Amino acid sequence: MSLMHQIRIACLGFALALAALPAQALDIEEVTSPGGITAWLVEAHDIPFTALEIRFRGGASLDAPGKRGAINLMTATLEEGSAELDSQGFAAAQEGLAASFRFDVDDDALSVSARMLTENRDKGVALLRGALVEPHFDQASMDRVRGQVLSIIASDEQDPNALAGKALRHLAYGDHPYGSSLNGTMQSVQGLTREDLFEAKARVMAKDRLVVSAVGDITPAELGPMLDALLGDLPATGAEMPPRAELKLTGGTTVVPFDTPQSVVAFAEAGLAMDDPDFFAAYVLNQILGAGGFSSRLMEEVREKRGLTYGIYTYLVPKDLSETWQGSFASANEKVAEAIEIVKAEWAKAATGEVTDKELADAKTYLTGAYPLRFDGNGNIADILAGMQLNHMPVDYINSRNAKVDAVTKEDIARVAARLLKPEDLRFVVVGQPAGLK
Repeated sequence: MSLMHQIRIACLGFALALAALPAQALDIEEVTSPGGITAWLVEAHDIPFTALEIRFRGGASLDAPGKRGAINLMTATLEEGSAELDSQGFAAAQEGLAASFRFDVDDDALSVSARMLTENRDKGVALLRGALVEPHFDQASMDRVRGQVLSIIASDEQDPNALAGKALRHLAYGDHPYGSSLNGTMQSVQGLTREDLFEAKARVMAKDRLVVSAVGDITPAELGPMLDALLGDLPATGAEMPPRAELKLTGGTTVVPFDTPQSVVAFAEAGLAMDDPDFFAAYVLNQILGAGGFSSRLMEEVREKRGLTYGIYTYLVPKDLSETWQGSFASANEKVAEAIEIVKAEWAKAATGEVTDKELADAKTYLTGAYPLRFDGNGNIADILAGMQLNHMPVDYINSRNAKVDAVTKEDIARVAARLLKPEDLRFVVVGQPAGLK
């Protein structure tokens, strides 16, 4: 049996075992390495396998002025050769160890995900350290990855969903990094040099913005030295964090002409942070309004009653430097104006804060019942723990989260609805050829 097959069977077995446990069964321990690196650990010795999640705060928002897309390109090039290995050697080494590494970046964090068998953990750590500390960023690999990024940018210019997101970001945040795609532009990406990638790495991959979680077959005594071996040689500090992003949205509609029979619509207004006292009330209200699938009000009014769309959803977006309440749907060009009016009407209705006992109970039942299902493997748990740290949540958040959902009352809903839901402030971006909209 191959090592990769072993790791797949091990992951499945752990997931099935964990699925029977409530989220509250997790015992999270804070571990500090001899070198001062802190991590959250959940020990699980049932299988010889460990998941490691590493985050660097700031993410693509730390692009240097005029270098938009540098951190994204750098992240995508991390595994294209490091230390004594070229890109093919690095990939072969991963496969030989049955290890899995993934590198990703968003507006707020650069993410590194690692999965390793216990018997190969030291070699896996050494291999990953090379990518994090000694990447090559050789010109040939950089140019190949750059071509992939440029292809994505070109494709996005023909994608109405991407165009709607692009327009909404710019309207919301202007020149702040949140206001543009982390991919950069054709011009900015074409102008990036190898030196720019090393500079981008130094800006974001530093110990002063580090978050780490580990789940699996590893003890605190083993984790501490491993963290120092893996991350201890990173720079102590990175670039200064960006300022908060002032939300510039105003009410109204922006039309982006695009030749398509169906318009794509994105809409947004101000939201709230996850540490806001009203967050859980807003979370429950959002479930009732637009996040609850076919049980949500918007789906009922826009799809079920009038057939104006196949689906419509809303979501709270509490980013590190700004917060919005957003939604999206698609509708035929001749129907999109009517659909927008229905959304405004439902937003106004929700702003009254009036919800039925059934709506409130159903929303709570779903949100509390679905939560334990997220903990279906050590990789997912490690990811959740890293997210908790990024959002400055306490270590006991998993134990208290469902109680906070259950504690939401009709009065809480009414308060947060009056505070946040303002249909006159909704900005709609419509990409297509909508009839009846200016």
